[in-house]
Amino acid sequence: MSTPLLSIRDLAVEFPNSQGTVRAVDNVNLDLWEGETLAIVGESGSGKSTTAHAIINLLPGAGKIAGGSIVFDGKELVGASESELEAVRGSQIGFVPQDPMSNLNPVWSIGFQVEEAIAANNPGLDKKAVRAEAIAVLQKAGLADADKRMKQYPHQFSGGMRQRVLIGIGLSANPKLLIADEPTSALDVTVQRTILDHLATLTKASKTSVILITHDLGLAAERAEKIVVMYRGKVVEAGPSLEVLKNPKHPYTQKLVAARKAAPRKEHMGTDVAVSISNISKVYQIKGSGFKSTPFTAVDNVSLEIKRGTTLALVGESGSGKSTVAKMLLGLEKPTSGEIKVDGKNIAGMNSRELFDLRRHMQPVFQDPYGSLDPLQNIANTIAEPLVTHKVGTRKEREARVRELLDQVSLPWAISSRYPSELSGGQRQRVAIARALALNPELVVLDEAVSALDVLVQAQVLELLARLQDELKLTYLFITHDLSVVKIIADRVAVMNKGQIVEFGSTKDIFSKPQQEYTRNLLDAIPGAKLL
Repeated sequence: MSTPLLSIRDLAVEFPNSQGTVRAVDNVNLDLWEGETLAIVGESGSGKSTTAHAIINLLPGAGKIAGGSIVFDGKELVGASESELEAVRGSQIGFVPQDPMSNLNPVWSIGFQVEEAIAANNPGLDKKAVRAEAIAVLQKAGLADADKRMKQYPHQFSGGMRQRVLIGIGLSANPKLLIADEPTSALDVTVQRTILDHLATLTKASKTSVILITHDLGLAAERAEKIVVMYRGKVVEAGPSLEVLKNPKHPYTQKLVAARKAAPRKEHMGTDVAVSISNISKVYQIKGSGFKSTPFTAVDNVSLEIKRGTTLALVGESGSGKSTVAKMLLGLEKPTSGEIKVDGKNIAGMNSRELFDLRRHMQPVFQDPYGSLDPLQNIANTIAEPLVTHKVGTRKEREARVRELLDQVSLPWAISSRYPSELSGGQRQRVAIARALALNPELVVLDEAVSALDVLVQAQVLELLARLQDELKLTYLFITHDLSVVKIIADRVAVMNKGQIVEFGSTKDIFSKPQQEYTRNLLDAIPGAKLL
């Protein structure tokens, strides 16, 4: 083609607020050619998703295009009528949203939702043809037994399968352009690689152009020919992927690259054993048809030790059993067999009062701080909640402790009267960490505590956790599927697969000399690992 498939010039997008308007996208320019993959990179709030949504004029709330031009396949989309845009959406520009669980209707079957998209983009097809096409779309998306899976619902699919459905819907009309907005950010690295490989295969076969929205510079460099870096609504750097990665010019891009290249921490050796897990198993009874149930072994004969003042990373794919181990350690689940000792005391035989007292010394930090913080409690009351529950201190002493905790996690006292919805993701996670530290615990269990954060915010939280560990002599069990994080935070690593520990050793040894093929696959799947 002598002209780009998509050409954006001086694009501006604004959102109204109580003070007037906020310019979320400011004079953005970019070109995308036929068959090309372009990655737009930036942290949350940088304007990358807003730019993508503006292309098909599906801006959230009262957002509006305030200026500029969007020319797609020779047609100007800014100022186009709703009917003209409807003719472009789906059939010529496909869209894959970020979170498949919230973008697939939970009360409709997968088949119905795929058929609905196909019927909307192909009004001439009859019911039988629509169904046949829906099955073909799901088969292309890599779903085995697509005809049988048509009757299933989103909750019956894994995260990777749901994302495949959305990719299938996005490509169902063979569009010229596919916009993929963080299509794999919530997936394990191995599933992420499978999904992105499959997406690349499908788009290459049909010469579909792709705009990939991501906050991961390594993933962008690995999957796209060109990168556009956005910061505070503006394009601050653009160019060939490897050039941007190897020779970043703008300070913000340099920070993104530096965050991915963070040096491994100095290893803490530890002497005393803080946690001893011996031969624990957890078997669930899964209800089947009638009164029958089938045993499912989630954790199978696992043994681990965590030395005091050190960090053990428990890694593996979703469903490997790592979170079940954490629940048993926290006393939220009882082992089917085996024993767990914390400071030499077996927690399996403890009564409810003893467990309550033990939890003063053991605290969790979960993946989604927005889900684990009460939206009706302000930040001061949220952090003070463990102190109130355990009847620690007077009201004045608790307020002083909250001030101290906010200072420890580098948050100002001014946010104490705010609510979780008024904070950023990184700020909410800092609040969750402050709450976990309120009772001066010795052990903190971090379950995917940084996996939902942008790479720069993630680096800040990891630095905070390392500092707090050194200052307060904390012991961490760090659960994650992201091995690029493990290298920065962990002293030792245990790799789980199908309920069992398949490899255990120092972080240095696991990364430099992995013994198991499963571990090697996890390391190879880290986005951009070979480029950085």
